[in-house]
Amino acid sequence: MKLYDRIDASILEIVQKNNRMTSQVIGDQVGLSATACQRRLKRLRDIGVIEGDVSIISARAVGRPIQMIVLVTLERERSDIIDRFKRALRITPEIVNSFYVTGETDFVLYVTARSMEDYEVFTRNFFYENPDIRGFKTLVVMDRVKAGFSVPVEVPDED
Repeated sequence: MKLYDRIDASILEIVQKNNRMTSQVIGDQVGLSATACQRRLKRLRDIGVIEGDVSIISARAVGRPIQMIVLVTLERERSDIIDRFKRALRITPEIVNSFYVTGETDFVLYVTARSMEDYEVFTRNFFYENPDIRGFKTLVVMDRVKAGFSVPVEVPDED
């Protein structure tokens, strides 16, 4: 069973660029009524194709100009340690994005801070106090070149 069709793919492309458009405007662009467009959007949210509707905020504009990419290596790769670390990531506001990855590191984090001193306090509390962490490496972001969550939407084949 397909999760979405060609019309849904068009809707997904539109809402990734601007999710503030009305169902009427989106419907006009894809050849549907506003009501039909609303039904499709609701279904796409209900089945998890659309995971969320967000605004991308400038960290600098809200007082968090220091941005880092942090590579974290856990002491051991055991499911209980990984699950515990994932829970900690989800509830820590300084961590904007986190990814469990393959390779030499276990997690890649995107972290923001008010200052380098603020980040140092964060590292002491979050990393050094955690016995499950073997080590971490911080890469300071010099310039955010692209920010977003848009992904290319594959148009399904017609059957």
